[in-house]
Amino acid sequence: KTVEFTGALHATVVKQVRLKNPSSKTLMYNAILVGRDADDFSLPKGNTVTVAPKRQTNINVEFTSRFLRPAEAVLLLISKRVGGINGATLTFSLKSEVKHIEPAGILKCKSPCYEL
Repeated sequence: KTVEFTGALHATVVKQVRLKNPSSKTLMYNAILVGRDADDFSLPKGNTVTVAPKRQTNINVEFTSRFLRPAEAVLLLISKRVGGINGATLTFSLKSEVKHIEPAGILKCKSPCYEL
């Protein structure tokens, strides 16, 4: 699955990844961001994710664009063994696209073009 982040340059975009647990046991995951631009993505709620039995939970993933080029990373969710049950390792592709640029400020300047 691919999660796409679109926004303005230097803006922070938050997306949610939903995890469902159909089993009768609690699942725990260790979340890791890897890849070329992993430093531009973050997990504000921390790296440990717990999904209660027969429930679902959302993981917030934040992206702050620093460059115009598209950023890419992978969200790895590695299962931790809890009470003898181990969930599958999950991967999500994270991709960004800068749609527009907001000016940080406007500077007006007057100067003569030439002197006689």
